[in-house]
Amino acid sequence: MTLDGWQQKYLEILKEFNYDRSREIRSAKILSALLKNKFQMNDLERKIRNKTVFIIGAGPSLNYSLTHLKKFKSFTKIVADGATQAMLENNMIPDIIVTDLDGNIEFLRKSAESKSIMIVHSHGDNIKKLPYATLFKYCIGTTEDKPFGKIKNFGGFTDGDRCVFLANHFGASKIILIGMDFGTEIGKYSKDRVYNRFVKIKKMKKAKSLLEWLASKSNTDLYTTSQSITGFKNVKLTDLQRLVRR
Repeated sequence: MTLDGWQQKYLEILKEFNYDRSREIRSAKILSALLKNKFQMNDLERKIRNKTVFIIGAGPSLNYSLTHLKKFKSFTKIVADGATQAMLENNMIPDIIVTDLDGNIEFLRKSAESKSIMIVHSHGDNIKKLPYATLFKYCIGTTEDKPFGKIKNFGGFTDGDRCVFLANHFGASKIILIGMDFGTEIGKYSKDRVYNRFVKIKKMKKAKSLLEWLASKSNTDLYTTSQSITGFKNVKLTDLQRLVRR
């Protein structure tokens, strides 16, 4: 079930960013038709329920966070799109990848071949990229609009905050953000194509506000290792081992 109150947040997003809802719905229908196999949610839930989950974003702080992240190989890692490249380059395989297919497709494909679960998001601007989803064996389709059939809605707007909404949806005991900065500096792994800097920063600001809204509703222990987020406790990278032992 989609998080209570999400529909209103989605309508606000449509208005704020001037998105065409009919294209959003069309995109979800196309993705549904492309996904031939219905993924078993139990497999996804087992990786998250009652576990400490690391959320890996593609912000500029990711570069110096990776050394610390390597110490937590046995923990579930949910990775936002472009950060997949950073993970693979550092010999770490994401458990779950949340992507709207803006990241480097080759790195996404390689991770999928290593059994990463792919959460592919459909929206009005990525219809032409949706066929890439057929490259992934373990794949779930999502939308920000009303879910149907094989298409789910766990909440969230950008790849980064969708990771957090996903972990919250399936009942993680702790959620720890790595490389989720939400500032004005764009990380080098953030996108695999030219982007509008103004729009990118506006999207990050919106994503941060959505996480603050989620924190007000969540029973999960929420932590961040970078920029402060209301409802998330700040933790230093050097203190992570002590935190996860609690």
